[in-house]
Amino acid sequence: MDFTWDSWIGTVTLVAIAVVIAAAAVLAVRLLAALVARRVPWVRDLARRVHRALWATALVVAVWIACALTGPGSEAWWPGVSRLFLIVTIAVGAWLLAALVSFGFERMMADDETALVGAEGRRRRTQMLVIHRLVLVIIGVIAVGCALFSFPEMRAVGTSILASAGIVSIVAGLAAQSILGNLIAGIQIAFTDAIRVGDVVVIEGEWGRIGEINLSYVTVNIWDERRLVLPCSYFTTTPIETWTRRSDKIMGIVLMDLDWRVPMDAVRERFQQIIDASPAWDRRSSSVAVTGSEGGFVTVRFVMSAKDSDDQWTIRCEVREKMMTWLQQEHPEALPRTRLTVES
Repeated sequence: MDFTWDSWIGTVTLVAIAVVIAAAAVLAVRLLAALVARRVPWVRDLARRVHRALWATALVVAVWIACALTGPGSEAWWPGVSRLFLIVTIAVGAWLLAALVSFGFERMMADDETALVGAEGRRRRTQMLVIHRLVLVIIGVIAVGCALFSFPEMRAVGTSILASAGIVSIVAGLAAQSILGNLIAGIQIAFTDAIRVGDVVVIEGEWGRIGEINLSYVTVNIWDERRLVLPCSYFTTTPIETWTRRSDKIMGIVLMDLDWRVPMDAVRERFQQIIDASPAWDRRSSSVAVTGSEGGFVTVRFVMSAKDSDDQWTIRCEVREKMMTWLQQEHPEALPRTRLTVES
């Protein structure tokens, strides 16, 4: 039997050759990346990140071209199979592009973590995360749109819908009230700097940190390892309490109701000794004052500064415990008590 490229043997042969060429091309890219990585180390990480997507893209394109140039390309059923190859190529191409985009954003966030700290670092990281997810969503939407528009019927429907401005405006208006509402709120959160990943907040009476900001919802990591999930629109319509808006530095307050006989000079001296010995005090500010005298007690307020909310919590507990123990041992007359006068 004479060998021809239009036969099934020719098809299998050309597919095998195309696969070998695709493998050689991918290996050549990896070799080139390894050579470049000697001077630019991050190229090695990039090659490792896109390796699978690059293999899939090269393999699909190679098999598609080989089939189109041989016997299957002249068959009546080939247009349907060719459209399937096109859809698969769009999918793996979107995968490859998403891998490249993800690597780029991760590199930028890693550089920002070393260059930027504090509030500015959290702001930049939040914006990068939201933009990253938005770009991935756009890539996915474009890929699905290209796959759908490969069908002539869908192109006709899409053209008629896009030509009708009234229908488009109605659909956009309805979507903006539900799905796009949270999407717009997520973008607004990222660029208005209202909250950032890592911010300490008090929401719904719960203390925690902003753990994740997505396009539609925000996750708050509560201090006891619970997770509070809220829609992005919540943060654009509801007042929230944040402790790290401009800086991580924060003041801590301890209030104690004591008896009128409390020796304030001795209390101030002991308080200063406690915070001087505490590594949680950042030595910016401290004070002791009587701020109330109602209900048969005096309210003594201890104020101390800390570099962040964790140290603030630590030093507040430390001051409260040590002052309480010291008063019990040295000045029991200062402990709160209720007086009752009995007349005969």
